[in-house]
Amino acid sequence: MTESDLQNEIAGARAYENLHVPALFKQWCNPVLDAADINPGDNVLDVGCGTGILAREAVSRTGSHGRVTGLDPGPGMLAVARELAPNIGWEQGVAESLPYADDSFDAVVSQFGLMFFQDKAGAIREMHRVLKPGGRLAVAVWDSLEHMTAFPESVAILREHAGDAAAAALSAPFVLGDKSELVTLFHSAGVASPEITTLVGQGRFPSLQAMMEADLRGWLPVMGIHLSEEQIQTILGIAEIRLADYVTADGEMVFEAPAHIVSSTK
Repeated sequence: MTESDLQNEIAGARAYENLHVPALFKQWCNPVLDAADINPGDNVLDVGCGTGILAREAVSRTGSHGRVTGLDPGPGMLAVARELAPNIGWEQGVAESLPYADDSFDAVVSQFGLMFFQDKAGAIREMHRVLKPGGRLAVAVWDSLEHMTAFPESVAILREHAGDAAAAALSAPFVLGDKSELVTLFHSAGVASPEITTLVGQGRFPSLQAMMEADLRGWLPVMGIHLSEEQIQTILGIAEIRLADYVTADGEMVFEAPAHIVSSTK
């Protein structure tokens, strides 16, 4: 990776932290940490930590005698995570091959990362492996696209005006929404009795344009989809009409965003 590539990744990670984290992800930290039953003194691993919001929130529970480690494959995400919380141990690595010994952690958590792991069952198996006996695993994934609000219409707009690949990229976060398939996946990874709790969260962006630009200029390039400026402007104009029902009187973009939290005890 060149220095220019790294700086681009860091810029993208900062945008993610400043917009997506408060709009979508921060609200899920407490439910995930509750499901993992994290207590003072615990040694906690956050897999696919991104810019580290879940790990940062975990520190408030583990206290001065605990330890929190965040692992992510992205150097840009980790650079921003280190800036925000230098007291946390940030490490580069992949979920499918965790660089830790068996029975190392009291709790392992992962928030909205499992959908993107190359070997999902292998990643779950690894997270389970590094847990101590009696330790808790908690993994959050988004519900299915059809159970979301706003996003199905956004995906439809992209399919019509940017093609199937762009629509598939925006749909990717919702591929593990089927609960029966989710249970089967955890069983295949050796987790005998996964518990699934479905909660309804809320997406809240400063404006409709802010949300759409975050996807068009931020998320899609991460997924390898690069739209022309003409396409972006066309999609923004259409979205203003077709997503108007989700815009509040003060201009915010607000919609329901349900997710599943899968938990188990080793």
